[in-house]
Amino acid sequence: MMALPDYHTCATALAAGERSRVLFRHRHRAEYLPGAPDIVLCVAAERGPGGEVRIAATDRPADNWLRRADCGADIRQFAHHFQVPVLELHRPLVLVPVVIPKPWGREIWYTGIEARGQSGVAGEGGQMPLPWLLSIAREEVLGARGELGLLKILDPLPDPVYGDLYFELHETKHEVYVVTGVDPDSWPGGEGAIRFGFDPIRRAEHASDSAFRAAYLAGVRNYRDIRCRIDEIQDRWRTAEGIGSHEPVPAATLRRWHAALVPEWRLMEKDARAAMERFTRMLPLRVGDVVRVPPLLPHALQHGVRTVEFQTPVYERRILSFAQKVLTQAHWDTVEAAASMLLEAPPAEPFPVLAAGPGIRRERIATFEDFEVERLVLGPHAAGALESTATHLLMMVVAGLVAFDGKTLGSESAALIPPGSSGLRLCNIGADTAVVLISRPR
Repeated sequence: MMALPDYHTCATALAAGERSRVLFRHRHRAEYLPGAPDIVLCVAAERGPGGEVRIAATDRPADNWLRRADCGADIRQFAHHFQVPVLELHRPLVLVPVVIPKPWGREIWYTGIEARGQSGVAGEGGQMPLPWLLSIAREEVLGARGELGLLKILDPLPDPVYGDLYFELHETKHEVYVVTGVDPDSWPGGEGAIRFGFDPIRRAEHASDSAFRAAYLAGVRNYRDIRCRIDEIQDRWRTAEGIGSHEPVPAATLRRWHAALVPEWRLMEKDARAAMERFTRMLPLRVGDVVRVPPLLPHALQHGVRTVEFQTPVYERRILSFAQKVLTQAHWDTVEAAASMLLEAPPAEPFPVLAAGPGIRRERIATFEDFEVERLVLGPHAAGALESTATHLLMMVVAGLVAFDGKTLGSESAALIPPGSSGLRLCNIGADTAVVLISRPR
């Protein structure tokens, strides 16, 4: 194994198309952390005779290994010594999620990279932080279209109000939700909901859309004033109970605090919130439903409705309202958003069927400018092919048990499939129907 001077990535360290084994340093700029520190990594990499690439990396000092590299050290000895995994970049990579607490519940990130948390990638012997992998070998795992979409699960609390998400819109970001669970205690009939745009009946009561927007803004301002006064009172209780001003608070504590308010404040909050929310539209949701969220449409998933979400990997939003304290910013964006927000969603379109046969159905459930999402449904013991592609894929199993490439993925397991992976065969090895979601860049 040859040691290289200076700093490299896989693309510069491995001679294209040639069999090689190298050790090199890599400078990872952790822009997602405060101060954007540089993290120096020592990377062992090898390219096999068929072009397959394997890597292992550590942030521990490795000068001794760099000095002894010409003495026969190989990637598996390196990985064993530093107790790090070996990743095979020519094969599907299983993603390791990270759980992020939210005021309304939690998000489970499969490709998230922020100061709040970073997803990982599983390999033989452990896991590597996803940002390390993308920094070391972006071209190898993402291909020419090197932008990895955001894949996560939204898991709201079952509590009404406290489990409802922000009513928000995005100016450029595209999102698609697939419903995977509806809490039976919250929604006994199995039909949950998402707040989705505005009520056409209430809109028709106004002389113009401008008048409707103005009336809605007035309703939000009224609720916002009451909300701010309640938040000020409850901030003092936060301090008294040792809870940070920007930490999520358990729903049971919020209910206790709300019950401790004087009755007049409780009634004012309830009436103002109801008046504000009467402007909006509730879209019913059941397990398996798909919601395509276009830019500029206000939306808020409701309590107890669990979804898988694929979205453009940018952080931008405008918060129109929230029924508890907003922890990530000190203001609402209702005035800025109201001028450009869509009042109604585009009409739903049928999903194009890409393939259908005994025990198998593949359909495209979302098409945006930057990515598209397909749903593959496999009957018991059925199999379907995942064709080789020049771009990477993101795949999540949302129901059933699926085997492919020597791996078995259960419900809510996900994988990043590098470009050029030879055609993969997905087999439903369970007795129930399996459902797989597949996202690809456009």
